[in-house]
Amino acid sequence: MTNFNFKNAKNSKEATKLISGRATFLAGGMTLLPAIKLRLASYSDLINIKKIKNLSGVKVSSKSIKIGATTTHATVSSSKKVGKSIPSLALLAEGIGDPQVRNRGTLGGSIANNDPAADYPAACLALNSTIHTSKRKIPADKFFKGMFDTDLKKGELIEAVEFNVPEKSSYAKFPNPASRYAIVGVYVAKFKNEVRVAITGAASCVFRSKELEATLSTNFTSSAIDSINIKSDEFNEDIHASGEYRAHIIKVMAKKAVSSC
Repeated sequence: MTNFNFKNAKNSKEATKLISGRATFLAGGMTLLPAIKLRLASYSDLINIKKIKNLSGVKVSSKSIKIGATTTHATVSSSKKVGKSIPSLALLAEGIGDPQVRNRGTLGGSIANNDPAADYPAACLALNSTIHTSKRKIPADKFFKGMFDTDLKKGELIEAVEFNVPEKSSYAKFPNPASRYAIVGVYVAKFKNEVRVAITGAASCVFRSKELEATLSTNFTSSAIDSINIKSDEFNEDIHASGEYRAHIIKVMAKKAVSSC
């Protein structure tokens, strides 16, 4: 492990002031600490935000659920508020990693890292969420930029994510059997005026499927998906699955998600 300074922040304002040079925020550390240990990343200062009380917890309104950035996956999965308003979001959180990861990993850390196969980015896009930071509010459609890349600026801290409550929704994932990361994950959300479909694991960054959205907006049935042609030209190719196979699994998971709504 490389040397670094460890600093505790009492509130968001103090946390952002402590960021300078090669400093970064630390919450659950499920991605950050292994990256440092393997020397894939190096920082002069780690700013601990885990003790900032207003960054955790779940708040519910009639139209949305606002979840603090340092709220753990385990808390989201077991929350009665989340389970009642957006049960698919609770089930998504329950399927992340293993118990150790779910009890340490956080919502904010997951979307800030923006792993191509992470689950929460798909929820953010499908549920038309808003990412609340220390500086602004960012629509999810503008937040995820590319592989491990987001719209966050230097020193900008995610404080909460606000998910819109859909009429119905479901997340279906084809997981890597070892890591439980999504080889392909499809999140379908039906709102009064639109259907949103987000896909993770298939490409270099989470994305919305315009083809699936257009089809399901006119015919919200799993059988309607049969006629869709998913192009695999820009999909990931690795030891787990080819791009063509991922395209096939997208349709399988999409049908499963729609059937479960």
